Amino acid sequence: MLRALGSLALALALAPPAQAGPPNVLLIVGDDQGWTDYGFMGSKDVRTPHLDKLAAESLVYPRGYVPSSLCRPSLATMMTGLFPHQHGIMTNDPAYPPGVPPAQRVKNEQYLADRAAMVARFEKNPNLAKLLGAAGYVSHQSGKWWEGDACRCGGFTQAMTHGDPAKGGRHGDEGLKIGRDGLKPVFDFLDKAKADGKPFFVWYAPMMPHTPHTPPDRLFEKYKDKTKSAHVARYWAMCEWFDETVGELLAKLEKNGQAKDTVVVYLHDNGWIQDPDKPVYAPKSKQSPYDGGLRTPIVVRWPGKVKAGKSDALAQSIDLAPTILAAAGLKPTAAMPGVNLLDPATVAKRDVLFGEVFVHTANDLEKPAANLRYRWVVEGSWKLIVPHAANEPKAAVELYDVAKDPHETENLAAKHPDKAAALAKRLDGWWKP
Repeated sequence: MLRALGSLALALALAPPAQAGPPNVLLIVGDDQGWTDYGFMGSKDVRTPHLDKLAAESLVYPRGYVPSSLCRPSLATMMTGLFPHQHGIMTNDPAYPPGVPPAQRVKNEQYLADRAAMVARFEKNPNLAKLLGAAGYVSHQSGKWWEGDACRCGGFTQAMTHGDPAKGGRHGDEGLKIGRDGLKPVFDFLDKAKADGKPFFVWYAPMMPHTPHTPPDRLFEKYKDKTKSAHVARYWAMCEWFDETVGELLAKLEKNGQAKDTVVVYLHDNGWIQDPDKPVYAPKSKQSPYDGGLRTPIVVRWPGKVKAGKSDALAQSIDLAPTILAAAGLKPTAAMPGVNLLDPATVAKRDVLFGEVFVHTANDLEKPAANLRYRWVVEGSWKLIVPHAANEPKAAVELYDVAKDPHETENLAAKHPDKAAALAKRLDGWWKP
């Protein structure tokens, strides 16, 4: 009997610990940042020590992409796990009413109805906040958010964004204060989630390093002598300021004892190349079909569960929802085309990514093809860009070897017509407008 009890005690001592509850989820979304503008991605100019540390502790996909290089459709993809032509948010805004000044649009009945229709289209789709909420998660939204009231329309249990056009609601309103004006709303939420013993989902999407590029003077001073352009210096300083807020947020998780039970995911919504001569983005950047607008590192940290390292595999923001849901012990919906980035066998089977770039302001809310500018496909190191003639009548088909030519300077379509044709066939098999 004593021997049996001793054996039982030994077995219990060696047994793995009981399965803990579902992990917390922190999704950090940078806003308008170039894929090269991180220390861990090779930048010698931009300092991002906190994101560098996060990357060193994470599984990193340097060859990550968003499907569309504009913030609203890109963010909607992260929440729904669907491509823009699937979730219906293809543009930032509905058509502007002719002859109506910008300040008066929020009083125009048709414009308001069209905005409401876009939000309603988003609401029809399952999204991370709603799916996790049904599994017992509490959630918090801060930063960029286009889809109306983030609680009523988005499914968050707490949110900063009210989304009311009459009160300045468009792409985040009160939520846009996060980061630039501190992190107290997120910290208060984390404290309450800890006190209540609830698993949480945090959407932290500050409008950083997005314009206006107004970094603290102490950061601008660090960069102003590294470049001849004050505009570039301010952008670089904004990248570091954003990185500081990420460091504060991660430090709060550690202080609260929540870090070890939290899946942290990082990416940015679309790329940015700073114009050195004025405070805007350069070509081949935001709103373009080039990697300067579409590529982003995707970083996943889950202490004790995910081994740190870098993967050469292709990854995309459509993968976020399946990955996060799987970590929470949930299944993706049948409509989600992405894969679980924490399942290496599944990731290794995929050899292609697809995407689409639309106009900024809608031509037709009901017809995706009416708003389409480009479709693109990446297969291995090859990337094909196919313009949509209705909206880009002067554009040519472009083919690049992005391994040898990452900034897409030499169009190889004429030299490799067979490869271009094969990729075009795959693109049409994905979605042919």
